[in-house]
Amino acid sequence: MGYRLAAFGEFLLRLHSNGHQRFGQTDGYTAYYAGAEANVCVLLARLGMQVDYISRVPDNDLAAAGLQQLRGHGVGTAHVALGGQKLGLYFSEPGNQLRPIRVIYDRNGSAYAELEPGMLNWNSIFQEHQCFHWSGVAAALSASSAAVCAEAIQTARDKGLLISSDFNYRATLWQYGKKPAEVMPPLLYHSDVAVADLDAVEIYYGITTDASLPLEERFRQTFTTLQRHMPRLKTLAMSFRKTQGAAPVYSGALAHEGGFYFHDGFPVPMVTDAIGTGDAFTAGMLYGLTNGHAPQDIINFATACGLLKQSIPGDWAILSLKDIELLLKQGISGRIAR
Repeated sequence: MGYRLAAFGEFLLRLHSNGHQRFGQTDGYTAYYAGAEANVCVLLARLGMQVDYISRVPDNDLAAAGLQQLRGHGVGTAHVALGGQKLGLYFSEPGNQLRPIRVIYDRNGSAYAELEPGMLNWNSIFQEHQCFHWSGVAAALSASSAAVCAEAIQTARDKGLLISSDFNYRATLWQYGKKPAEVMPPLLYHSDVAVADLDAVEIYYGITTDASLPLEERFRQTFTTLQRHMPRLKTLAMSFRKTQGAAPVYSGALAHEGGFYFHDGFPVPMVTDAIGTGDAFTAGMLYGLTNGHAPQDIINFATACGLLKQSIPGDWAILSLKDIELLLKQGISGRIAR
């Protein structure tokens, strides 16, 4: 359908503890570039969509190397502003089936966190775009970054862009004196499309559902209630990790223009790196939606993207359209492709 998407958020460097070692025992770290919205951009670009990433990074070699990697995957970076002294950073410790991945952020005072309204010319940026994507992480760093989100969203609305949001709640990031429930609802109000999870919906809006109900019914109830707070919302997607038998199951749900669609789920026999799974799911949903796919095909595709990301180290889903279509056609396979 010719959609060109712009995404806004903080560009990050991730340092991941080597091997399976914890922070207290590691002998080194592997570096990956990251950022929720950048993760979405990379997969969409690899799937053939025109995407532009918008952020602010320092004018140094660390940031330049990361932007070069983005361009290598086909992501436009012409609207990334240069300024400030620090690239946002986070450290990660591997998890496994017994304990979760741990993350420590070092993002205070970053070039992005110091963004102020007026620094980015949104009217100029949005000249060629039909869709704008952002997430809750983009508003969590500072009061000024939240204000820039509001500035971008209002301009996108004035220009008639499709507005996509990911609730993306990160508890340890909200440190600037405002509660998420104060900041996020006015920003999310303009969303046409959203990706969320049940916890973030409760934190932002106080919306709860009965935990004893099936996830599908909780999803239906959540969407219906959310529409009272987000009157433009036509499409909502969620991914779920269920425990069924020996292996967890990764599944998805989609509400789209009055209908509800579900993927039964893929078994997850192993996980190489779970970080970025939700962003791959979001990218898959946006790809299907903007290309006019049938709703059931959209949620099938998005769920496949989220599953396959878990097999890839780093934050970016280094996938092709062929990879995803093959999974949807043949299911999980350990066979050698040759």
